[in-house]
Amino acid sequence: MPLSRLKRDTEYSVAQENGRAVLRAVADRSASLYVARLQAAQRTPMTIHWDWMTDALVPGADNRDKTKEDAPLRVLVAFDGDVATLPEVERKRFSRAKNLARRDLPYAVLMYIWSDHVPVGTVIPSAHTSQVKMMVVASGPGGLGRWQSVQRNVADDYRKAWGTEPGPVLGVAVMTDTDNTGAQATGNYAGIRISCGSP
Repeated sequence: MPLSRLKRDTEYSVAQENGRAVLRAVADRSASLYVARLQAAQRTPMTIHWDWMTDALVPGADNRDKTKEDAPLRVLVAFDGDVATLPEVERKRFSRAKNLARRDLPYAVLMYIWSDHVPVGTVIPSAHTSQVKMMVVASGPGGLGRWQSVQRNVADDYRKAWGTEPGPVLGVAVMTDTDNTGAQATGNYAGIRISCGSP
């Protein structure tokens, strides 16, 4: 899914590796999403699990700085919610973004990232909207070139990021992006599973 008509798209392809499907992302001064929408919104998000791998970090990337906001690996969870409950300034931002994107947008997006150097556990607010938060789940060069498994409690992470209860889960996406730094990056994703329901 393109982020903007002004940005180059990251290239995504699917291949078989050791008997499982692997989604490979190649970014070259680019940014776009690979999205999986749920057929029906799931009301009680519980856990999400995925495997990911990259060979290198994005040189100069820093997700705390909107001019350097890139990452070799991102997994996103999109949530539904009542936009009318947002502050007026946020509702206006939401409306403008929706008009630019020409499609419905999720109420909130929790973005799990592999950071160059920001400590694991850090929650980074988006510079563009309060409804997107980045949570660092891997940082630095440790583990580069090897598959890493991640499991998160989505509801707990949402509460940590926003201090409120999460709404229904609309879908999951991945993104490898280098549009701000002008660099190149390759990301690999596999085994993404989300479990929704009562504890």
